[in-house]
Amino acid sequence: MIRSTALALLAMGLAACAPSSHILVGTARPPVAPSEVKLYLQPPPTFEQIAILNASSNSVFGTGGQGSVDKVIQRLKEEAAKVGANGIILEGMADRETGSLGGGSGSTSYSGNSAVGVGVGGSLGIFKKTGQGRAIFVPPGPATTPGDAPK
Repeated sequence: MIRSTALALLAMGLAACAPSSHILVGTARPPVAPSEVKLYLQPPPTFEQIAILNASSNSVFGTGGQGSVDKVIQRLKEEAAKVGANGIILEGMADRETGSLGGGSGSTSYSGNSAVGVGVGGSLGIFKKTGQGRAIFVPPGPATTPGDAPK
């Protein structure tokens, strides 16, 4: 029983570690270094869309928090760099449930004319951080933000 429980936990942990991915919606460019990829919360004035990105934290058993967010952003940058994007428009971050662990125990007792049963159970959801964005290419030139007057 312990062996089958351990194998089930291992299989669930491996299945929950999905890699980052992309879907090309434009023309890929030569790869760049992930350090060259800039994160945008709002679209820049001019850009070319290259791909839709998805990434998640590496492990469901991590500590979570800012470390998980940083890992997701790094994975998005690595995925964008593969298709030659120099920017990412961040579209969202979320916690996704990837599984649950549960357990229970019960006991019964009976005698001639009566029976008693008692049970206790519990479960724990397993979550990991996910992020979505659009890989973009921003042409070089003067950087302006929407709403700036031309100079």
